[in-house]
Amino acid sequence: MRSPIEFSSSNSSKLKSLSFDSQWCTTSLSVIMFTLQTKWRYLIMFLGVQLVVMALLSREGYQKRVSYFFRIFRKPDSSAGSMIGGRNHTDVYANLSRLGPPINRDDMPYCPKQSPHLVGPIHVTFPSGLTLADVERKNPLVVRGGRYRPPNCEARHRTAIIIPHRSREHHLKFLLYYLHPFLQRQQLNYGIYIIHQAGNYTFNRAKLMNVGFREAMRDEDWDCLFFHDVDLIPEDDRNTYICDAHPKHAAIAMDKFGYKLPYKMYFGGVSALSPDQYLKMNGFPNNYWGWGGEDDDIGVRVSLGGMVISRPSINVGRYKMIKHKHDKGNEVNPKRFNMLAKTRHTWKEDGMNTVEYEIISRDYQPLYANITVNIGTEAGLHPTKNKPAS
Repeated sequence: MRSPIEFSSSNSSKLKSLSFDSQWCTTSLSVIMFTLQTKWRYLIMFLGVQLVVMALLSREGYQKRVSYFFRIFRKPDSSAGSMIGGRNHTDVYANLSRLGPPINRDDMPYCPKQSPHLVGPIHVTFPSGLTLADVERKNPLVVRGGRYRPPNCEARHRTAIIIPHRSREHHLKFLLYYLHPFLQRQQLNYGIYIIHQAGNYTFNRAKLMNVGFREAMRDEDWDCLFFHDVDLIPEDDRNTYICDAHPKHAAIAMDKFGYKLPYKMYFGGVSALSPDQYLKMNGFPNNYWGWGGEDDDIGVRVSLGGMVISRPSINVGRYKMIKHKHDKGNEVNPKRFNMLAKTRHTWKEDGMNTVEYEIISRDYQPLYANITVNIGTEAGLHPTKNKPAS
């Protein structure tokens, strides 16, 4: 049997040992917690840096993802339109009835300098099953030949839309679906001309636009002409289809270029010229057969004509392209770079003053005027065939 003194000494040693173990455990736990907190802090900082980098590298895509995330949890307000990429988008046909009933044209005032019907960003989709009959029903004020005038005020601007075309009927119905109400919101007196290239020879966009200018000006004394690709849909009705003091490049921001201007002298997609501006640069070249080169040639002509390119802001001049492959008969022009190098020497001899064509038919449809033309080939309008040797 141990003495009380021995027992007390033994217990004291055990208590000290337990106290030491407890302190060691507490210290170890603190170290572990500190280490974990430090690791989590670094992990959170790393993830934060990644998010910032992603936002900087792809601002547009980042905005769309964030917008999509919030739309999951928020019921959209149909009257306010849809939110896309941080921009509130409206149906192009919303409140179109506000254009008002027709009034006596003898007492008609001028339309305001800025249309009260503009809504800004437009929601663009491509509904399946759309027909031209559907477009016609939604645009009751458009008359034969694709003509329109505001019903209750005198338009301040007269604009012709020239669309070079061949085998693009699917794209055309979507363009007309959006373009008619888009132009009506701007209170324009306008007409739409489809210039259709007959035959199967290589497509010539610029020459068709020369044809469109001449034929449209024969119809009416337009004060502005918009040359419009059939596969580009405008996304903001503040991008007004009127001419500026200098040739206007309207399609400054296409979705296929990330809504940015690809290069400074780009003049493609949608452009606008007054008759005087057009003639000052001798119109467009006639010798670009196939895809590519003519837009840059036209941009050079603007400069050679003593003018500069005018553009809307990049937030307004936005267009969505209808995706498609290169058309058969519109292959890449292998001569385009060599031709561009000669523009300074050829622009006065190749253009509006030398365009040759034949009208095959002129058909006034409910939504547009269709002009089908023979523009010949690289060998001319009526190339002579070599007779076989006798």
